[in-house]
Amino acid sequence: MLTIQDFFTTCTGLWTTERTYHSTLRSDVERSYTEFRVALLTADEKQQTLRSQPSATIQALSLDAAKLADDTTLCPGFAIAFETRSETGEQVSMSLKALFVPDHDTTTPQPVELPPPPLAAQVLDEPIGDLIQGFYLRDKGYSETGAIAGRFTYQPTRQTLEMTTYYRQSVAVDQMRLLAPDLRLRTIVTYQRPEANEPPTVIDLVGFGVERKQSA
Repeated sequence: MLTIQDFFTTCTGLWTTERTYHSTLRSDVERSYTEFRVALLTADEKQQTLRSQPSATIQALSLDAAKLADDTTLCPGFAIAFETRSETGEQVSMSLKALFVPDHDTTTPQPVELPPPPLAAQVLDEPIGDLIQGFYLRDKGYSETGAIAGRFTYQPTRQTLEMTTYYRQSVAVDQMRLLAPDLRLRTIVTYQRPEANEPPTVIDLVGFGVERKQSA
C-alpha cells in the first residue's frame, strides 16, 4: 500500500501504453499508442500551476504560493509530456502540469462549487479508511483550452488515483491503478455534460489500456 506521496513518486519516469477507445454513441473503435514522460512538480511549478487558476478558485482553496514553497510535501503533482499516435496516423503532442490539493490541506472541506459527479466517480461521504479526496488543478485541459479544476480521490489500499474533470461540454473520469511499480491499468469514461446541475448519465466514450514503465 502506497501513500499518496509514494504513489506520485512511483508514477514518475517514461511510460508507454496502447489504448482502445470505444465511442458508445457511434459504435466506433479506435486504438492508439502513447508515450508519457512524468516528473514530480517542483515548488516553482506548483506555484505556477496554482497561479494559472482563476483568482476565485485560488481564494476559495485558501492555499497560497508561500505555503507551497515552504512545505515540499504539500500538494503533490505531475509535470506530464506525452505523444500519442492513433492507428489512423494522427499524432498529438502536449505537455501540462497537474497539482493535487487534498481537502485536508485547505481551510474548508468543499471549497469550490462543482456539478454533481457521474455515478462512476461517486464515493460515500463518510470517511473510508485512508481515502483521500480533494481538488486537482491543471494549467491546461485536454479537450479545451485554459486552466481546469476538477476533483480527485486516492485509495491507498487499491493504489488507485481517480480524476474527474468538468469541461464545458463533457465530464471525464480518468482512473489510474498501480498494479506493480512498473505496471498501471488506465480507464477513461467520458460523459456528455448535462445542461442542468445534475449528475452526467450519457456515456460518449470509454477508453482503457495497460501502461508499462520503461527502464531508464
